[in-house]
This record gives sequence, structure tokens and C-alpha cells, in this order.
Amino acid sequence: MGNAVMSVVAFFPSKSCQKFLLGGDIEEMPPDKMLDLSGKHLRKFPLQVCAFSQLLKLYLSNNNLSSLPAEIHLLDSLQILALDFNSFRELPRAVCRLRQLAILYLGNNSLWELPPELSSLAHLHTLWLESNCFEQLPAVLCQLRQLRVLHAGCNQLESLPEQLEQLRQLHSIWIPDNLLSDFPQVLLHMPSLEIIDVDRNQIRSFPSLAHLPNLKLVIYDRNPCRNAPGVGEEVRRVGRWADYRPEPSAKPPADRVTEPVGESETAKSELTQRPG
Repeated sequence: MGNAVMSVVAFFPSKSCQKFLLGGDIEEMPPDKMLDLSGKHLRKFPLQVCAFSQLLKLYLSNNNLSSLPAEIHLLDSLQILALDFNSFRELPRAVCRLRQLAILYLGNNSLWELPPELSSLAHLHTLWLESNCFEQLPAVLCQLRQLRVLHAGCNQLESLPEQLEQLRQLHSIWIPDNLLSDFPQVLLHMPSLEIIDVDRNQIRSFPSLAHLPNLKLVIYDRNPCRNAPGVGEEVRRVGRWADYRPEPSAKPPADRVTEPVGESETAKSELTQRPG
């Protein structure tokens, strides 16, 4: 009954209804400059929030939003914006005017493209795109020169663009549960990478990654692979033959599996804690 009432109220964003819906008064700037409106069944963004020009963190996760007002650009100090678990089919261009934005959560929507204006976010270093409808990574991502962490799992990616090599700061790329049949060659030319996750794809053969000087972790579990990726001595692998490091002329046993089921999930849970 409570959820039904909340959903009805969300259709009528009057001031009194908004106050009921949001569970209190949001007419004053929160003292910690953080506002969490997650899970409020919002269908419309409360415009009064746009008055908080010094707001640093805004969480709108798990609502029913499909658009944002142009006035959201008034939040020009915003550093973290969470729009995950909503109903966006396209990213509102007003978001691209939030020039101080550093972390952007867009996962679990219905996005298939991103606007070119996203390149204006010169400080963006963490981007979550998991569980959307991307068949290819949007070209604009390759212009985000400060990007350090990219989550793009659970999409329909068959390859990665060669221009991704331009992201010299990228140290973590998470692309599990896609449609990759070959290991993305562009990743071999990205020496800044520390974490590569290609879990749950269709990759049958892995190249050596031993030349990547900063690599710390590679997750390749649940691929129909015939070999493990070659890595340096200090690099952790999660997948088949993970602890097998053959001599240059040796071949791994055909059926050797050394990682227990579920370890890849444990490794991810330790490293993908949501920042902010």
C-alpha cells in the first residue's frame, strides 16, 4: 500500500506532495552538501534542489526519472551525480554542463548512446555504464582524457574502439557480460591499465599481457578460452589455469581449473565498491 501511495504522489509534484514524497523539508542546503533522493519513486526532478548551487553530491538512484530539467546546470559545484536505476533512454544534455562533475553513475537505464557534449566534463574520472543497451562504446568516451575508471559491463559490446588508446589515465576497465569474441587489441596498447575485467564473454584465446607494466588484476573467468593470459609474476589472475605459469614452450593442461567457483565475484566485490 505504501509503495502505491508513493507512486501516485510522484505524478503530482506540488510543493506539499514533494515534501511528503521526499520525507522532509529540502528547502535548505544540507550541511554536508550531499543530498540523497534515492528510492523515492520520483517521476519528476524536484526543481527546488537547483537552488543549492554549492551542492557537491546528488544521488537520484532507483527512481522513475526519464528526464531532468535544464535548470540542473545551476548545480555547478556538483562532483558526484547518481542517475542509475532509472528510465533514461538518453542522457539529458544539461548534465554535460556540470563542469566539476568527477563521478557519474548511469548504470541500469536504457541508454544506447551518449551526447557529444559529454566531452565538456573535463574532470570526469569515473563513469558507470553497466546494464544499458550499448552495442559499442560511444566515441565521446575517448575524449574524456581524465577518465580513470570505466564500468561498461552487461551491455552488448562486440569490440572496443581503437581510439580508447587515447585515455592515458585509464587504469580500470570493467567489461564483463558482453559479446566479445576476441580480446580487445586496444587494451594491449594501454600501459596505464591496472585492472582488466572481461569475465563472461566469448573470448577463446588470450594474448600475453606481461608487457603491461602496471597490471595488477585480470579477470577472465567464464570465457570458453583455450589458454590463460600471460602476466607478470605479481599479477593476480581470476579464471582457468590462474596459478599456472608455463615455461615459454609449455602448454597448459586442457582441463586444469584452479579458481573455485565464485572467486571472480569476490574479487570484483572487493574492488568495485561504489565511491562517494
